[in-house]
Amino acid sequence: MGDTLAAVLVVGAAFAPFPVAEFRPTGGLAVAVVLAPAALLPLRRRRPIPVLAAVVGFFGLGTLLGTLAPGVVLATGIAVFAVAARTPRRRTIVVTVGTALAVLLLGLLAVGGRVVDLPVVQFTLLIAFAAAAGDASRSRREYIEAVTERAERAERTREAEASRRVAEERLRIARDLHDAVAHQISVISLNAGVASSAIETRPEKAVTALATIRRPSRTVLGEIGDLLEALRAGASDRAPSPQPGLARLDEPVAGFADAGLVVGTRVEGPLASVTGAADLVAYRVVQEGLTNAAKHGAEHRAHVLVAVDEHEVSIVVTNPVPVVRPEPDPDDVRGGHGLLGLRERVASVRGVVETGPTPGGFRLAAVLPVSRSSDGDGAVS
Repeated sequence: MGDTLAAVLVVGAAFAPFPVAEFRPTGGLAVAVVLAPAALLPLRRRRPIPVLAAVVGFFGLGTLLGTLAPGVVLATGIAVFAVAARTPRRRTIVVTVGTALAVLLLGLLAVGGRVVDLPVVQFTLLIAFAAAAGDASRSRREYIEAVTERAERAERTREAEASRRVAEERLRIARDLHDAVAHQISVISLNAGVASSAIETRPEKAVTALATIRRPSRTVLGEIGDLLEALRAGASDRAPSPQPGLARLDEPVAGFADAGLVVGTRVEGPLASVTGAADLVAYRVVQEGLTNAAKHGAEHRAHVLVAVDEHEVSIVVTNPVPVVRPEPDPDDVRGGHGLLGLRERVASVRGVVETGPTPGGFRLAAVLPVSRSSDGDGAVS
């Protein structure tokens, strides 16, 4: 549509009955020169500068034939607009100045050197106006492209953020589920094994083990129910539930003791100075260490050391392992995802965790940074 309109304007200007004699082409060659730019303009989008140079050349050829054709000047303006709309501003300025000077000098040649000739000045101003319009068109197009790109980038960022939050929520659910059931299931499994092996030879021991299973079973069902209820309600609707910490260290110790695991504990420093997320993570470290000891340890023994100072809390859980088993791989000793989730929890509070074999046993150690909030004396049990 734009090419057709440009061609109609150029052809119409070539045959318009202008009152000025220089505006009207005389002779077949002059008419051909005036009409030729109409055939070149459709190429201006792909080759803007060569088309402009050719149109200016036809304008110069027309002036040599004594014709100051407005149609060719109009074609020159259209070509200048195309250059300005598709090239950088610096190049546009250079091309526009060169074109304006060429039109001015060639126009003066056609009118016999009259410097104040009004049509020549108007033609020059037309070139400048076309360049300004083309530059404005380019700026607007670049602005729209920039806005579109920013919108697309923002959309990609939102999608990435949503994916990240989904991944974090999945990790949180996995950790919560593991925390809710892992060590209780270990207690159940341990007592079920005791009951199975003693049911014929020592039925009273089997009855005691089966009775012990009831408490962790109820606990697991309750914690899973709480977790499902929290997931249904959503994070914004549920009230924060109280989180365990080192102040409740005796709970997992007592729970595993009921299952037959002899746990020795040693606490050095004020546990009250461990607060917030570090307190919860420290509790989970102890819980995970005892779970591993119950599932994979030997001699039904484990030892927990918790040492607190001004800057950090250190937790070390050790347990013997069967001598007939090969040295355990730190990542495979528990056969699940507990250590992976524990590493993520420890990393979330900028702590470090180490797992690995020791002579005759296995060691889980974590160091967590803390902020000292109160003083107290350590205790040994």
